[in-house]
Amino acid sequence: MTKKIAYECLVCGTALGGPLGLLFHLFGIKRSKHNPNVCNRCDAHMQEGRVIELSVIFADLTGFTAMTNRLGPERSYDVVNAFFKMAGEVLIKNDAFIDKYIGDAVMAIFNAPIPNAKHARGATTAALGILEGLKSVSKTLGLDLQARVGVATGYARVGRLGSADRKDYTAIGDVVNLASRLEALAKPGEVLVDGKAFTQVAEDYPDLTPEELNVRGFSEPVEVYRIGKSNRENAAIAVQPPDQLAMRPRVGLGMLLFSIFGAPCAVVTTLSPLAIILGLGSFMSALSPAFNALDAAQIRIPLQIFAVLGAIINLYVIKHGRSYRQQPDANELTVLEKRKINLVVGLSIISLLAVAYETYVHIFILGMSYFSPTL
Repeated sequence: MTKKIAYECLVCGTALGGPLGLLFHLFGIKRSKHNPNVCNRCDAHMQEGRVIELSVIFADLTGFTAMTNRLGPERSYDVVNAFFKMAGEVLIKNDAFIDKYIGDAVMAIFNAPIPNAKHARGATTAALGILEGLKSVSKTLGLDLQARVGVATGYARVGRLGSADRKDYTAIGDVVNLASRLEALAKPGEVLVDGKAFTQVAEDYPDLTPEELNVRGFSEPVEVYRIGKSNRENAAIAVQPPDQLAMRPRVGLGMLLFSIFGAPCAVVTTLSPLAIILGLGSFMSALSPAFNALDAAQIRIPLQIFAVLGAIINLYVIKHGRSYRQQPDANELTVLEKRKINLVVGLSIISLLAVAYETYVHIFILGMSYFSPTL
């Protein structure tokens, strides 16, 4: 099975492959260990939650308890490991974020943190891919393995949950519970899809009819569709993967600075503390004798240059990030992210004003007093 690896981070657009990817790697920006289609910086900064529409998938090996008793722990471990490896490749190929592995089951979410307007289609395609990939796993291990899969679409809150020592990115909401319940109600070798998710793939399966199931924990019957082997083989439309070459972004100054110094999910840029400290430090050197060491030209001028460059890069990156956020698939800024933007903008402007004032002091005040005739 060929694993699709995106050329750029599917959250912020930072190049992760090719010569530009090597450049960003020097700045510590590389693929996330959790999902190679996301950069490690976006993965690290998915802190604040938001409520969005997403699709959830649960895939579970059937008859695993009996199989464990029959095969023993070592052999069962090999089976689960092979299943998870195959399922992970299929999920990543379809832009999923793998939430967790639970026993012999895997949970993944679509449309967070990787934006995807067709998240229900992606989840359904991944579900069918897992069932298809299980055939190869069964053949390799010499076992008859079966899985059942549940897919649901709805609103959930996503963000990091956990203790102070460890936090994991996950989704909380009825849609997660529904996907789990549908997986339990699906038959071996079958995908059970709720009605909302099915709307994005309905044209692929025009002959499927809905059912209404009483699902534990839900007061009203749930409309579902069963996609079995015969339905998969007779699907009207094949889903074509996107052309990765066509997805490669154009490289410009904005993209370069934006990728190195900031991302939509990490609005506070790396140079902002440096810019403010250096700018205000130079400013104070012009006002207080305690900062006379900083007032020497060979120290003051480089500090001013760094402060100005840092502040300008901050403002440019935020402007570029604002343009990125206006794209249709981009998630709306959270309250915390807006506060971070306002903080960085304010501190950057203060830094520029501080350096400008100090330059004025040295050129027009101290300079004029230097050249003025002494009495």
